[in-house]
Amino acid sequence: MHIFEREINGHRYRIAAQSVWDSARGRPVARQVVLGPAAPPPVVDLGATQTVGTRGVGDAGALIWIAERLDLIGHIDQACGRLGAKDGPSVGELAVAVAIQRACSPGPKRDLAEFLDGNVPRLSCLPGSAFSGQAFHRVAQQVSEEALERAQVAIARAAVACFELSADVLAFDTTNFDTHIATPNPSELARRGHAKSKRGDLRVVGLGVLVSETGHVPLLYRTYPGNGSDQSVLESCLNGLRELHEALDEGQGRARPAQRTLVRDGGFWSPQLELDLDSVGYGSLISLPLGHNAAEEALHMAVRRGAMKPLPGKLSHVRAARIRTGVGTLDRTLVVVESEELLEGQKRGIAQALRKAKLELDKLERLVEAGRITRSKLEQRVTSALAREHLSSFVVTTISGEHDKPKLRWKVDPALRRTLEKTRLGKRVLCTDRHNWSTGRIVHAFRGQWNVEELFRRAKKGGVVPWRPSHQWADGSLRLHTFATVLGLMLVSLARIALKTNASARQMMENLAEIRVTLVRTTTGAPGRRPTVMLAPVLTSEQRRAVEAFELDRWFPGILSAIRY
Repeated sequence: MHIFEREINGHRYRIAAQSVWDSARGRPVARQVVLGPAAPPPVVDLGATQTVGTRGVGDAGALIWIAERLDLIGHIDQACGRLGAKDGPSVGELAVAVAIQRACSPGPKRDLAEFLDGNVPRLSCLPGSAFSGQAFHRVAQQVSEEALERAQVAIARAAVACFELSADVLAFDTTNFDTHIATPNPSELARRGHAKSKRGDLRVVGLGVLVSETGHVPLLYRTYPGNGSDQSVLESCLNGLRELHEALDEGQGRARPAQRTLVRDGGFWSPQLELDLDSVGYGSLISLPLGHNAAEEALHMAVRRGAMKPLPGKLSHVRAARIRTGVGTLDRTLVVVESEELLEGQKRGIAQALRKAKLELDKLERLVEAGRITRSKLEQRVTSALAREHLSSFVVTTISGEHDKPKLRWKVDPALRRTLEKTRLGKRVLCTDRHNWSTGRIVHAFRGQWNVEELFRRAKKGGVVPWRPSHQWADGSLRLHTFATVLGLMLVSLARIALKTNASARQMMENLAEIRVTLVRTTTGAPGRRPTVMLAPVLTSEQRRAVEAFELDRWFPGILSAIRY
């Protein structure tokens, strides 16, 4: 969008203009909108002024600056075949507008027009009333999943090139979100599955995200049915991963293909998937389930005297042991990592589970004494009581007697509990095909999995860019809504990188949201409509840096008066 000044009827005005492609006419057309007078504000008596409201500048302006740097709208429109509402916004303009709304003021799309009109920076020269919920839902039904994936790859390439992101190690994980779609409503995406919120009565939509090693920037995502498995989601992303791999090489200007590594947790382990990742150009780093045969071998090796050694540098507080062995038919390096934080968390979980198990075992003893339970039922309930948190490995139970008159004896064995803590608790077994990496590099790369978890926290209820509230009832709307939410997460992450701030994403957005101008209506004594003037706010040092970094003065030149050099 270009901003310039023009004189009309003896008065100077600031004009914003943009060029968009008109598919009906087969040529580009220009849009223009008047931002306001360019002349200095009138000199008036302050007693004759009246405050009429405020408008946002900082948060929306920062995200619009990021969107323009990446040419988000252009990439989305090109990937989607330049779809859009008739005489209204394109699919790219609608998606980016919703993304900015979710990051700045999450709410239903019926409030989108009010949100856009409540900010000085403009995403489009179209009026805010053109951005309606009806337009969003109509356009969403025309957009295919393949078009959105093409847009993701193009946007990822632009983000890596513009912000020099480190994309050699990428973390992948999945989550899901609750919907309130009624059971009779047909939907391929909203299904009942293993809900993260423990709400088994709601239909959920799954989301798998691939995140860069630095900055929590989502580069590729996939929306999938709520009853789908994590492993099948990653398998369905393989074609997108191949395209992303090539696009990132192009964005980074590499002459030779990079060696990229995909990090994920134990829920995605599969020998075939390991081979498939290698075929699309990705190495593998995964946390093996502790029950896996190779993980058992590594844990037995780690308990030997002197096997666990502290890592150098910033990871000096971490101990690890390393072994190269076969995992089925695959040649892999296994690293056993000891984590005090994980150990303390598991101890708390065991203590809580043990309290519940003791209550259940005491209840079963009373039922045995009263002769009100059979032996088969007793065995079933004992197994169920000790099924969680490794309880069966140190709670010793003995069931004897006849079928109608069983006997139960149980005790907590402290020696077995200490053995459990020494050999398994607080430990992870990392499995990778990067044999030339140091142990410290393997551990550091796996900790990048925290980037995805942090991103999911931002997308959950009460987060910075929440997926909910969601008022979509059709699959097309769910897909485009999720696409816009991921775009919002990307914009916030890139804004934090551009600002070079140590503040959290939430604190940064709150600071930017406080950069607002005050609208004052004045009385000049001259005939005609009373002019409205925007007054600059008082800025903190962090906000002054944001004004310069995101060029907010192009929307409101008067804001420079609040910066003192």
